[in-house]
Amino acid sequence: MRRLRISAISYLNTAPLMWDFEHTEAGREFDISYTLPSNCARELAAGTADIGIIPAAAYTQIPGLMVLPGVAIASRRAVRSILLVSRVPMDQVRTVALDTSSMTSVALTKVLFEKWLGRGRTFTSMPPDIEKMLAEHDAGLLIGDPALQVDRSRYHTLDLAEEWIRHTGKPFVFAFWALREAALRETSPAQDLAEVFQHSRDHGLEAANLDRIVRKWSPRLGLSESEVRDYLRGNIHYQLDPACLEGLQLFYHYAAEIGALPSAPEIRFLNATSAAVV
Repeated sequence: MRRLRISAISYLNTAPLMWDFEHTEAGREFDISYTLPSNCARELAAGTADIGIIPAAAYTQIPGLMVLPGVAIASRRAVRSILLVSRVPMDQVRTVALDTSSMTSVALTKVLFEKWLGRGRTFTSMPPDIEKMLAEHDAGLLIGDPALQVDRSRYHTLDLAEEWIRHTGKPFVFAFWALREAALRETSPAQDLAEVFQHSRDHGLEAANLDRIVRKWSPRLGLSESEVRDYLRGNIHYQLDPACLEGLQLFYHYAAEIGALPSAPEIRFLNATSAAVV
């Protein structure tokens, strides 16, 4: 049996999820690499990773995936790290630059415009440099740490999670852990992967460990410790609970309806011993 390869995201919001892998013996049981959200999906699709914290949108495009239950990067309020940024009011936006790091937020942006903000916008993919984005477009989509670092006093901004929740009343799920089903044949059946990843999340959110994450990331991002702590404790919801699953299914429905994503397959969860369809 070989060690499974984990493709993780090098953003602040995933730091609690990676706690055990970075600070305990659990990390020695896996090969871990860090990349951007969209690259996690590409590595799973290519078979160069076995487990990835994938954008929710990627589940509709990569066959043979199973979801590790209970863990997500979601939001039940404003998320702060998924922003549409503009120099003009949102109702005047006609052209939008979309962060190439993203898959889910790109689809969410298109859903929001098509369903509620007004049709007829033009979308173009660009690297996440807001000055370059706005030099060529009315607005730019930023995700993750670059969005957290935006000086929102300089721009008109729209928090995509907040806008989704305002219109649907449901949480939004941005990402979750997914496993290539084929990789199960290459790992020990005694290893409870769902429990391993849930425990890592739980340990990362413990007060003392969260304080360590805050102290590490505050200077890295140029944000105050209180801003980082509030983001991790209040803006990000780390549970893939029933309400989040309802929001996820509604997002998949809307995204397929407008052609932003393919129709989503049934969500299959990994249980303690085998694949289970939920």
